[in-house]
Amino acid sequence: MADVDYQRVVYPHRRSTDQDAHARGETARHPVVVVGAGPVGLCAAIDLALQGVPVVLLNDDGRLSVGSRALCFSKRTLEILDRLGCGQRLVDKGVSWGVGRVFFRDEQVYQFDLLGETGHQRPAFVNLQQYYVEGFLVERALELPLVDLRWHQRVIGLAQRGDHVALEIETPDGPYTLLADHVVACDGSRSTLRRLVGQESHGRTFKDRFLIADVRMSAPFPAERWFWFDPPFHPGQSVLLHRQPDGVWRIDFQLGWDADPELEKQPDRILPRVRTLMREASIAAGGDGAVPDIELVWASVYTFACMRMDSFRHGRVLFAGDAAHGVSPFGARGANSGIQDADNLAWKLAAVVQGRAPDALLDSYAREREIAADENILNSTRSTDFITPKSEISRVFRDATLTLARDFDFARRLVNSGRLSVPTTKYGAVASDAPLRIDGRDDWLLRQMRPGRFTALVFGDGEAAVGAGSGADAGAGIAHDILASSDELKVLVIDEASDPQGLARRRYDAMPGTVVLLRPDQHVCARWSHGPAAGELAAAMRRALNHEEAIACP
Repeated sequence: MADVDYQRVVYPHRRSTDQDAHARGETARHPVVVVGAGPVGLCAAIDLALQGVPVVLLNDDGRLSVGSRALCFSKRTLEILDRLGCGQRLVDKGVSWGVGRVFFRDEQVYQFDLLGETGHQRPAFVNLQQYYVEGFLVERALELPLVDLRWHQRVIGLAQRGDHVALEIETPDGPYTLLADHVVACDGSRSTLRRLVGQESHGRTFKDRFLIADVRMSAPFPAERWFWFDPPFHPGQSVLLHRQPDGVWRIDFQLGWDADPELEKQPDRILPRVRTLMREASIAAGGDGAVPDIELVWASVYTFACMRMDSFRHGRVLFAGDAAHGVSPFGARGANSGIQDADNLAWKLAAVVQGRAPDALLDSYAREREIAADENILNSTRSTDFITPKSEISRVFRDATLTLARDFDFARRLVNSGRLSVPTTKYGAVASDAPLRIDGRDDWLLRQMRPGRFTALVFGDGEAAVGAGSGADAGAGIAHDILASSDELKVLVIDEASDPQGLARRRYDAMPGTVVLLRPDQHVCARWSHGPAAGELAAAMRRALNHEEAIACP
């Protein structure tokens, strides 16, 4: 089957039954409305639907993105998309990579491996144009009867009224009103909903310009990330090279603040730069400097800022992705952090909508993802300051660091060509994946999770671990909690038979009797070295769900 050209697909407007109800003087109400069908909004809607929550997903036009835009999708994002049912499509279509090379002027100073070990299902990163990711997610959403995806639906008004939100929506065949118990705003950096609730983002704008050029060519270079500081073919600036699917390569050229954006997007300005780069890249890869035929596919000139909203929650409106925060493109923190927002929010919102958790649980979404945004902004700002020094002394420090990095490991740790996206650990580390043997077949640990439910990893013999009266009351405690919370909790026993390579036990530093409790978003929320006593595991789950009467875990 040939690839769909997602850049050319136009999704039509279809009149909804809610519009017919509006014409009769009635107003439809839904548990959740998600605004914005980019990667973040699509992930939120799919995740909620998989947990049994009906979702209306609105998008203000009928098209997906064009050009590469968000390109590097991290291992953690792939694991989230695996749970949503489309991670494998990204891996199959995308370009997997884990090695990066750093050049200073005309020499390679060092290279690095982002994963550095075997025994992981997913690569460190996959390069894939954003329109493919959006297209795959749209097709997944259309498979789910609980997702009502509506194109050409522009939100023009918003009012919070006690126990719901009223949205005024403009469509090609007239306006209508829609009520929602909760609204998830994923409508991008120029968020209309952010303006409608009277909020704005605060932060730092960087006075620099960068050119993105997507070019199609047959180049023999490996699928690696190559970054140049002050190269002879683009002196005083930086250049980044990534391979994409379909024979397309992504190149980012730093231009400087005084560059004319419209002039720099012209093919007669871009193609000579690209040919010079390809000549140098060929030599760096051990080639003869031959330049392939080059076709310019797409180009854009951008500036950027690192900023966020003061709070990601405003009553019953919750903000995620670029609507809530923005970072520089160095380090691939934009789409990846946005999808992690959706991952954090969906299980909490589902628990609140379904009456399994109090409304205050949604405050924890805002707090946790604000922490993550601050971490991403800090790392992104540091990357930008290193790549584009703003003073002569900063440039001297950077160049000295790069010179020393050729020979000294300590200096390599100081080089910052865009510290690549990793999930935050400040509210619990993400669970480590590992190969397992389940029911006689090879599988992976993270694939054993149930949508929206907690998982207890129980290390040791299965019968001893869950049988009453086992050592230190561990088995009795787990058995009690299974009976008390059977619908909320899945127990996964990991012993020598299911973990023949021992990687799961090693990655969790587990001994027989160790129990690790994972939240529905696969973050670790509790750990017992010798197993929980009766009621402790249930108390930890209640605490994670923000029930006030829950007690802290020992």
